[in-house]
Amino acid sequence: MIISMRLHATREEIDEVRKQVEHFGYKVHSIEGEERVVIGVVGLGDVTACMESIEAMPQVENVVRISAPYKFVSKEFRKEKTQIKVNGTQIGGSEFVVMAGPCSVESEKQIMQSAEGVAKAGAKLLRGGAFKPRTSPYDFQGMEEEGLKLLQKAKQATGLAIITEVMTDRDVDLVARYADVMQVGARNMQNFMLLKALGKCGRPVLLKRGLSSTVKELLMSAEYITAHGNPEVILCERGIRTFETVTRNTCDIAAIPALNELTHLPVILDPSHATGKRSLVPAVSRAGVAIGADGLLVEVHPAPEKAISDGAQSLDLAQFQKMMKDLEPYIQLWSDSRRRETAASAVAGRRLVC
Repeated sequence: MIISMRLHATREEIDEVRKQVEHFGYKVHSIEGEERVVIGVVGLGDVTACMESIEAMPQVENVVRISAPYKFVSKEFRKEKTQIKVNGTQIGGSEFVVMAGPCSVESEKQIMQSAEGVAKAGAKLLRGGAFKPRTSPYDFQGMEEEGLKLLQKAKQATGLAIITEVMTDRDVDLVARYADVMQVGARNMQNFMLLKALGKCGRPVLLKRGLSSTVKELLMSAEYITAHGNPEVILCERGIRTFETVTRNTCDIAAIPALNELTHLPVILDPSHATGKRSLVPAVSRAGVAIGADGLLVEVHPAPEKAISDGAQSLDLAQFQKMMKDLEPYIQLWSDSRRRETAASAVAGRRLVC
C-alpha cells in the first residue's frame, strides 16, 4: 500500500507512521519530496488492519492499496520516471543514452579500438562481456577478471562508464569493483540468488528480459532487486523467442510503451539481440527512439567478421557512427517530447523525487 502524508508533515510524525507500519510486520520505503512524503509498504498477508490503523492517524492524508504484484517498481508506488546517474549521465532523464561495444572482450587492442570508436560517435557507456554465458560449453566463455581489467583501462582512456554482465551471485563483488552498471543477461533474468545479491551490490543494474518471459515476469524480477535494497534498475527489451526464424529473436517493440505505463523504471532496447542481423539494427534503433525507450544497447566491433561471438549482429565502427548520425533528428524529437512531459508534470504539481 501507499501512504501519503499531509503537507509539511514533521519528521516525528513521519517516524511515528513508519513505526506503526513496522509494528504490523511490514517493510517501509519512502519517497521524500519538497513538501510531501509518500511511504510505500510491502509484506505478506492481509494489510487491512494496518491500513485502518494508519488511516486513523491525523498526519496521514490517505492510504491506497497497491494492486500490482510488483510493488516498488510499480507506477502506483512512484509516478515519476526514476533517473539513474551513471558517471555523470542520467538514464531515464532528459538525455537519450546509448551504450555500445563488443559482445565479448577479446583483447586489449579490440576493446580499446571499440571504446575510442563508440565514444567518438556519441555513446556514453561501453558494453563488453568479461563473463559470457554460451549455449555450447566449448565456445569462448570470456576473459573473466582480465577482461574486467581491460574494460577499466578503456574507461580510463575514454571516460566511458562500463556495463558488463555478471552471471552468478559469487561474482557480484568482483564485477562490482570494475563495473559502473551490472548487467543481468536474458538467461539469468530469473536467477533469484543473483537478483538478491544485486540488491546489495551498490551499483545500478540493467536487467534483460528473458527469452520466453512475459513483461510481468520481467517486472517481478526487477522487484527482487528493489525489494532487497537496490532501487536503481534499468529494464531492457532484447527480443523474445517465437516461431519466427527470419530474425534471431522477435523484437517486442510494444513492450517498451507497455513498460512505460506499468513502471517508473527506465526502459532501453537492445536492437542487436532483438534481430541478430546488423542490417536491421539501425531501423529497429530508430523504432526504439520513436516509441519511447530511454536508450539503446548496441553491439559494435572493430572487425565483426573476426568477432569471437555475435559478429553477425555487430555493427562496425563506421556503421555505428553513421547510425548515430542518422538517429540525431529522432533523438531531438524524443528530447522535445521528454521536456514537454517534464514540464507538464511540474505544472500538475508532481514534485516528489527520490
